Amino acid sequence: MNVHAQTSFAQWHAHGQHASYVRARKSSGGLLDLLEVARPAGNMSRPALGDLVLVEDMLGNGHLRGDLGGGRIDMRTRKGALIVVAPNFSTTVINGASHRLRSLAFPVAKWEDMLDGGAEGRFSFDTSFVYGQSFESPAIRAALRALWALCEDEGAPSRLLAQAAGCEILAELCRLGGAPLAPARGGLAPWARRRCVELMRARFAEDISLEDLAAEVRLSPYHFARMFKQSLGVPPRVYLTRLRVAKACELLERTDLPITQIALEVGYSANQVLARVFVKHMRMSPSEYRKAVRDPGRA
Repeated sequence: MNVHAQTSFAQWHAHGQHASYVRARKSSGGLLDLLEVARPAGNMSRPALGDLVLVEDMLGNGHLRGDLGGGRIDMRTRKGALIVVAPNFSTTVINGASHRLRSLAFPVAKWEDMLDGGAEGRFSFDTSFVYGQSFESPAIRAALRALWALCEDEGAPSRLLAQAAGCEILAELCRLGGAPLAPARGGLAPWARRRCVELMRARFAEDISLEDLAAEVRLSPYHFARMFKQSLGVPPRVYLTRLRVAKACELLERTDLPITQIALEVGYSANQVLARVFVKHMRMSPSEYRKAVRDPGRA
């Protein structure tokens, strides 16, 4: 592969002629970037960038030639097909038709240590993935769409959401590439479960990360996420959301705080974000919930 580049995939798309092709961007502080681009036919080659990029073809029926890090390709594209583009590689891309893509970019510097912990020291961005080949994966497509939908609901994803979703997708890519990450060894020990729950209850309004939680129980973030789910039945992100919704319910019941203030108190950037999350979990808006619990006869 070529020498490492400092420019990220998202930064490259933000400047010059390519900026006009970007239709949407969801970002999380450098942990991952989701972009949707709509581009015309032609040469879309780019320099080496420091991100591994997973691309989903939203239209299909195109013709793709070039090299995405795994050797020369010349193929027809299919709607929903996925391709992994190598990091730190100057790609050659000639598209025979206009196209629309959703891309998920992983800065290798932010993910290498996390995945190395999951592979017990054997992980490599050079050898753990298959680059430049079109493939199908309902599991990855579903994870991408869930991540995009969550970002639509909650804005830029939290660190916990970005890391958990990223680990899930990258682990599946490793498995498909023939280099599966090591499975989790059972659930958390009772003391570890108790400590994590205490920490999440104390810091539920913060942008807590997998590293923060995993460090408390001396596990790699990758293994911690899987062991947490085995112990508590849901991923850390879902558990944290439930804590936030529960606290919002308490504040709606017991205080006269404006909903905007309650959103900030429980860790959301705006009352609209709280409303979307609240409706999803409680099947009613925060204001409807407040009326229902305070005057049940009129609900």
